[in-house]
Amino acid sequence: MGTEEPPAEGDDDSPFRSQSEFDASAMDVYEVVFSRWVVSPLRVLWNDYRGRFGLLLVLFYVLVGTIGVVVVPEPSVDPINRLLSPLEQPDLRYLLGSDGVGRGLMPLMVHATPKMLKMMLAGAIFGNSLGVVVGLVSGYTGGNTDKILMTITDVVASIPPLPLLLILAAIIEPRNPYLIGVILTVQAWAGLARGIRSQVLPLRNVEYVEASKTMGQSTSTVLMKQVLPDLLPLVTLRFMSTARSVIFASVGLYFLGLLPYTSANWGVVLNSAYENSNILASFENAHWLLVPALTIAMLTFGLTLLAQAFDQVFNPRVRARHEARRRADVEEELEEDVDESGVSQMGFQQ
Repeated sequence: MGTEEPPAEGDDDSPFRSQSEFDASAMDVYEVVFSRWVVSPLRVLWNDYRGRFGLLLVLFYVLVGTIGVVVVPEPSVDPINRLLSPLEQPDLRYLLGSDGVGRGLMPLMVHATPKMLKMMLAGAIFGNSLGVVVGLVSGYTGGNTDKILMTITDVVASIPPLPLLLILAAIIEPRNPYLIGVILTVQAWAGLARGIRSQVLPLRNVEYVEASKTMGQSTSTVLMKQVLPDLLPLVTLRFMSTARSVIFASVGLYFLGLLPYTSANWGVVLNSAYENSNILASFENAHWLLVPALTIAMLTFGLTLLAQAFDQVFNPRVRARHEARRRADVEEELEEDVDESGVSQMGFQQ
């Protein structure tokens, strides 16, 4: 009984062989990835009024925390210009008024922004990364690993957050903003881990995940390429929520004096205004309290709008509609180029 020989490598008549009409370079692949993961989400965000306004607000704070600290001079004590209102400012340093020792509120707000951004970034990355890893591993592997990880998660979640922060702040006395952000989210990952696990449990039995496991792909590859993309909406929303919680927690602890003192902090400015401006009896010095309060409110408002707009970014129907528009624009540009080249050739022949 004879056996069929496998087709030779150079056999082009095999029905299982096909050749692409185009050769894609590495730059073409990078361009497609960049368009899918950067350009398309930004286009969806920009077309949503919430995403547009939230993105502009967050970018404004980023510019203030990077370029603003170079342009605006550091706050300095000036006893002559004590407690100026914004209407009686002598120069641009006192555009938003001054505090009780003559420091301009605008320099105080500007030079407090970088540390706040660092706290937000460190806290959101730490809390979400730990929560995603624990939730993915626990929900996907199951068994004793799931029981151990969820037991640890429940123990961490059951600890009262405020006493835990007070103890950590008293023991460590953190001054580095990155360390402060990590301490403020040392317990925030537990809730995300529970949410991720509940989403992973049904996903691990989906057809494409089972097919990836059957093909022999590693657990890390399956989690990163097959499971994690379906969880990006939840992770993104929790990232924004964690960043907002870091703002509130840091401002509250600085207001209460439970974190090491620093003059350039929104919570410290609020504390000084509350104790020294007599705001409860008179509204003459209301700017001292309102300026940091509005600074905090606008940043949290921008993060909230971004979190709401990201629902549209991860909506497959919206993404497909924007992708169809992009392809239509590309085809229209190609047709215009063909028409222009045809007209130019006709003119050259004449």
